[in-house]
Amino acid sequence: MTILFSRVISRISGTPRKTFYGYPQQCQSLVFSNSCHSSADSNPKGDAVLQEKVDPFSLVADEISLVSKRLRSSAVAKVPELASAAGYFFRDGVEGKRTCSMVLLLMATAMDIDRPESPFNRIGDTLKIELRRRQQLIAEITEMIHVASLIHDDVLDDADTRRGTVSLNFVFGDKLAVLAGDFLLFRALGALASLKNTEAVSLLVTAVENLVTGETMQMAATIEQRCSMEYYMQKTYYKTASLISNSCKAIALLSDQTPGVAKLAFEYGKHLGLAYQFIDDILDFTGTSASLGKGSLSDIRQGIITAPILFAMEEFPQLQAVIKQGFDNPANVETVSLLEFATPCNLKQTGEYAFTFVKFYAMILRTQALEYLWKSQGIQRTRELATKHANLAAEAIDSLPKSSSMDVRKSRQALINLTQILTARNK
Repeated sequence: MTILFSRVISRISGTPRKTFYGYPQQCQSLVFSNSCHSSADSNPKGDAVLQEKVDPFSLVADEISLVSKRLRSSAVAKVPELASAAGYFFRDGVEGKRTCSMVLLLMATAMDIDRPESPFNRIGDTLKIELRRRQQLIAEITEMIHVASLIHDDVLDDADTRRGTVSLNFVFGDKLAVLAGDFLLFRALGALASLKNTEAVSLLVTAVENLVTGETMQMAATIEQRCSMEYYMQKTYYKTASLISNSCKAIALLSDQTPGVAKLAFEYGKHLGLAYQFIDDILDFTGTSASLGKGSLSDIRQGIITAPILFAMEEFPQLQAVIKQGFDNPANVETVSLLEFATPCNLKQTGEYAFTFVKFYAMILRTQALEYLWKSQGIQRTRELATKHANLAAEAIDSLPKSSSMDVRKSRQALINLTQILTARNK
């Protein structure tokens, strides 16, 4: 259904199809104006003039409330069951931190760059308000696509929790959950069409298609691909960073920015999304189910190999042998050894015993993998990788054309601060 969605949008846009977040409150109070990067880094430090604390959320809190209200309206459907399912994650208390909306609304202000040749320098307040509304719409579309992808992921993973509550598929069943995700995707389609901007539509089409590609890469990966850092990085971009990076670029294009400025917006979203996922990969090993809002060790239980394990594998090549034994897929574990101990009296029960043995053996293999991880620098190296991409995101913002507007400078500083807030989170 998601592939169909992307194809339909492509026809509307007339362009070819392309293939290709929670954080602790205490982190928001950190002052990053002059220490956005470690002293050892040569990266830019943001706006040195802005000495006061710049809290990213507070700058756009009112707009995020508007976006949240419109998202709840978007989930209204003629069939009550569908409306309840589609609006499940837009309810107060389970709507998440609206990180995507925050990034995009801050980016919209950060893109308010003076360009004499731009028509937006000659328009009145009414049209500027309309531009802002269209940028808000990009935030709403991105949130709908994001939530739809989470719903579909939970069905594929048979997950029972999401955002600290019971997952949609667990409450409504897989069939209605899939339909609710499809419903949100097509509501996003309608909103995209109303933009009447083929470049923005094409970017969001690419993001949706990348989400599907990334999920398929994860599902269909061979053991060699699972153990490849290059494969992991490409999959991570598709699944996590593509949506926010293409949405950031769409925000810039709606503001009539140059291709160079639009590319910087894209780079910010790309590196921020990657950094966010790397921290998520760490927290899957170090966090608790209560803090994460989902089961801890969920990736390794599903056979998903992430950066900490990949780095550990570089230090301990024998870890790859453990993985190849099938800790990620009990069906691959040889159970013939159990039959060697079967006797006539328990032969009828061998099937049940074999299943229990397989699960137990898989648990042992996972434990061995974790032992190698704790002995390695896998967690530390993943954190360093996250920091590297957070710094690259900050560099993209510092590379934007200078502005004398305090609102623009505050928004840019907030975007830089956000790179550190999201990588310092513990849930």
